[in-house]
Amino acid sequence: MAIFDTITKTQAQTHPMDFVNYCLDVDSSDIAFIELITPEQPTIETHQADVVIKARLEDEEVLVHFEFQTGDSYDPEMSLRMAGYIIRLLETHGLPVYSHVIYLRPDAGRTDMGCYEQQIAGHQVFVEYRVFRLIEMDGAQVLDARAAGLLPFTPLMKRPTGVDAEEWLRRCVRAADSIEVPNKAEYLACLAVLGNLVYEPQTVLSIISEETMQESTLVQYIAEKATAEALQQGIRQGVKTRALEDILEVLAFRLDAHAAQRFKSALYAIDDLQRLKGLLRAALAAENPEDFQQALDSSNSET
Repeated sequence: MAIFDTITKTQAQTHPMDFVNYCLDVDSSDIAFIELITPEQPTIETHQADVVIKARLEDEEVLVHFEFQTGDSYDPEMSLRMAGYIIRLLETHGLPVYSHVIYLRPDAGRTDMGCYEQQIAGHQVFVEYRVFRLIEMDGAQVLDARAAGLLPFTPLMKRPTGVDAEEWLRRCVRAADSIEVPNKAEYLACLAVLGNLVYEPQTVLSIISEETMQESTLVQYIAEKATAEALQQGIRQGVKTRALEDILEVLAFRLDAHAAQRFKSALYAIDDLQRLKGLLRAALAAENPEDFQQALDSSNSET
């Protein structure tokens, strides 16, 4: 979904060295940031790399590449996608590439072996990359490190033994709220949206409201960000499909998969992007299927 793409990329691009230092596991004195690279891929059919950072590792310029995956990738498989990214980066920039994929959902990435391999005698291919599953990362270690770029991801990380899910979320919110960042509401909204992958949305907003008193600001930010990203990407692609898929995915997250399927045919009959914009906001705010049905009926009456 577009909003997850935007949030993960924004954090990595705003705090690149937090990700580089963690994933490369090198002393911060041995590596220095040079610049963000805008990946250029040869065709529109090819996936564009998420985040590419040029850095100096000891005395050598290198590229550090990150892909963020909400779930598993099957078409093509993630290993083939990663091999394509790595080879194109090598071809374009001629620098060593350190490539990583970071899986957000707890059930994602279990079968990713971190390599692409073609076993044909005389034509063997082997491309390797590192796999990070947030659910396997030590969340307490990240909280202690106070790495601003990583803190919004901590609700998805492995919590300490003996700490229940709600208490862990509270600790993550408090840690994020204590970080000095230019736009605190936007920063906490990133944590809220990512947290929705494993927590009920109302639980996330309730805890953030109790700990920071910013619930209303967050709801407004999330709705506006989701709408802008979903619709602008759809317009750039020249199709309404992306906006429709985003509405259905929001409904599945906030309600359930059955509820999303219930509205699918009605949504696909809508061609007006402004109506879809309003319905995406309605999906983000819906507490139950009846709320969204009311918004859908209201949008029909306005046409």
